[in-house]
Amino acid sequence: MIALRYGRFYLSCLLAFTAGHMVNYSVIMYAQDVIGSDLLSGIGFGLCFGPPLVLGWYAGVLCDRLAPGRLIHAAQALFVLAALLLWAGHAWLPDASARVPTLVVAAALAGAGWSFVAPARMATLGQIASVADLKPASVLFNLLVMLGFGLGPVMIALARRGFGWPGVFLGAAALFVLSSVALLGVRTRGSDRVHQPVPVEIREGVSAVAAKPLLLQLMIAAMAGYLAMGPMSVLLPKLASTRLALDELGRGAFLGTLALSLIVGGLVALVTARRVHNGRLVFGATIVAGLALATLGSVSTVGTAVALLCTVGIAGGLALSLIVAGIQAQAEEATRGRVVSMYTIISQVVPAASGVAAGALTQAFGVGAALQVCGSVLVVAMLVNASWMKALRRHRG
Repeated sequence: MIALRYGRFYLSCLLAFTAGHMVNYSVIMYAQDVIGSDLLSGIGFGLCFGPPLVLGWYAGVLCDRLAPGRLIHAAQALFVLAALLLWAGHAWLPDASARVPTLVVAAALAGAGWSFVAPARMATLGQIASVADLKPASVLFNLLVMLGFGLGPVMIALARRGFGWPGVFLGAAALFVLSSVALLGVRTRGSDRVHQPVPVEIREGVSAVAAKPLLLQLMIAAMAGYLAMGPMSVLLPKLASTRLALDELGRGAFLGTLALSLIVGGLVALVTARRVHNGRLVFGATIVAGLALATLGSVSTVGTAVALLCTVGIAGGLALSLIVAGIQAQAEEATRGRVVSMYTIISQVVPAASGVAAGALTQAFGVGAALQVCGSVLVVAMLVNASWMKALRRHRG
């Protein structure tokens, strides 16, 4: 089985993605619950995922030059520093408003960490997986990404119940340390080719994407798909605590439902990728996710909200898993690091921008209206994409 062949790598991924999203959600929840600012929660989330817009290009170049395993260890050290800074601010600054600078700096450190750790892990998978394994291995990798995204708030709820916010921050740091330990047995290699100046190598990566219509359209489809991730990260905790009136564990369980549904969506992709028309499924699943997200903004009962959240997760997990597998399969070995870095820039910057927008919409109009707007934008964006993306419409997988 693929999971067993690359077990140490996948274990490291699961630990790291869970810890990383613990840091992200901690920034959001701490800003909302302790500091009392929805706008700051959106800004904090933006800082967690905004830096890749600048740093991600250089990260891609380094992934094609150096052994990506080394980059993973360095990036995870930044996450550990971010978690410790959040802990220090909480422990040493008695006034909640005085903790704003430590929260902002910690979010920016996490953003720098995401800039390098995400493309480096994808580049590592491209090195350790065989050609035959690469597409299913990529779908499984994306499952772990989504699982970490969903497990983050669950781990926060459990840690807060037993140890308070210090337990959350120190727990995230400990998971990153364990992730790096698990990765020690995974061998990666650097490139021995002659290096060009960084701007030249970045242009080579962009040209590699532009030269393949399907690869380019998969990237743009990913931009639309990730429009939902920022709003879910920023708005769902608010929806759970206000409109649904859930307690701490209830909120964690509600957000954890997203993890299960994302896994189901990824498993559907893993089972059906070779049997169904991938391109049409990407369009259809993304539109369904947008409709469910918009509808979520008008409900006030837990059961209906959970059903809609599951719909968003299953449809979104299915679409994004097919997209990332297609990108890995289309990337050439010589430029893989730069190509996957462009995907990870999209997967981080688009949620950051939409998360900031969602926080501002919530501040102005409330969480329900913000969800309706975000879901509607996703539907319209994917309908427009479906009208012109010929290569993706023909893509069978």
